[in-house]
Amino acid sequence: MELALEVTLFLVACLLLLSILTSKVAVRFGIPALVLFLFLGMGLGSEGIGGIEFDYPELTQAVGIVALVFILFSGGLDTEWDCIRNVAKEGLLLSTCGVLLTALIIGVFAHVVFGFTIEQGILLGATMASTDAAAVFSVLGGKAVRLAGSLTPILELESGSNDPMAVFMTLGMLQLIMNPEQVAISLIPLFLIK
Repeated sequence: MELALEVTLFLVACLLLLSILTSKVAVRFGIPALVLFLFLGMGLGSEGIGGIEFDYPELTQAVGIVALVFILFSGGLDTEWDCIRNVAKEGLLLSTCGVLLTALIIGVFAHVVFGFTIEQGILLGATMASTDAAAVFSVLGGKAVRLAGSLTPILELESGSNDPMAVFMTLGMLQLIMNPEQVAISLIPLFLIK
């Protein structure tokens, strides 16, 4: 069933209004807004009470890529160099080695507990490793908590710069899974490119 343009625009406006209200609730209770958005989407989707049918994977991918570009650039553009200059070494170490270590720990856990192959476990870890600091920063910002000393700029720098490492690890693990004869050391040129 095709909806008239006016009805479609009205529904989109309602969804945007509901999203704004959801973000206000998230800030009030210190919950990451993404969690509430996921529940909102599931509730309004074809399996939820909203019953909205959406089967456009190409459109979803295009919108997701554009949103990801805005998210990645937003972190860098909002960061002031004067605030992070003194903690650049610690922040970059956390955003590379910290993400790697987190992905490895999650990978080993998924391998031991859930029976994933080690490559699948590390892939799972790579997709999760860069989200932790951003979620913590979101919750702390919502609660107006002030961190002592240089923790705030370190966390801000790490949150804004950890995504390239996660992207590298995700792409690298996908290459290793799809090409079992490839060795992990062959990913070093990919790391230097990314």
